[in-house]
Amino acid sequence: MISIGGLFYCWPTKRFFFALRGTDSTHSNTWGLIGGKLNKKETLNLGLQREIQEEIGFLPIINKTIPIDVYESKDHNFKYYTWLLVVDKEFMPELNDENQGYAWVSFNGWPKPLHPGLYASFNEDIFREKISNIIKLDFKEILTDFV
Repeated sequence: MISIGGLFYCWPTKRFFFALRGTDSTHSNTWGLIGGKLNKKETLNLGLQREIQEEIGFLPIINKTIPIDVYESKDHNFKYYTWLLVVDKEFMPELNDENQGYAWVSFNGWPKPLHPGLYASFNEDIFREKISNIIKLDFKEILTDFV
């Protein structure tokens, strides 16, 4: 099984988007990313776009997509891809029933409790270092180079 999650990052405010999982889901009442399982023959990009639209009600303008992590289970039956999705403004989602709340938070201000898989990722030095290095970038300069 392959799943994907997107961690939204708003570069002007330097804040990240988290969703509070609904009470009927696995790991309910924990904070996580937008995402889920890929459908058969669905690409990572299309699967992530579908999950975003399902969970927040629309597809915000994503200025840059940066792959930051791939988790694979020991038995190789599960892979989870995490992408950082850079946006230029915070948005207010229209949540579906998979999530019951949301928050925009600063680096190291992660809401608690985090989903167990996300908690494990955030406790890896290399994961935190990648995010830390990304938020040091001047996206205004980078993105205007392409306009």
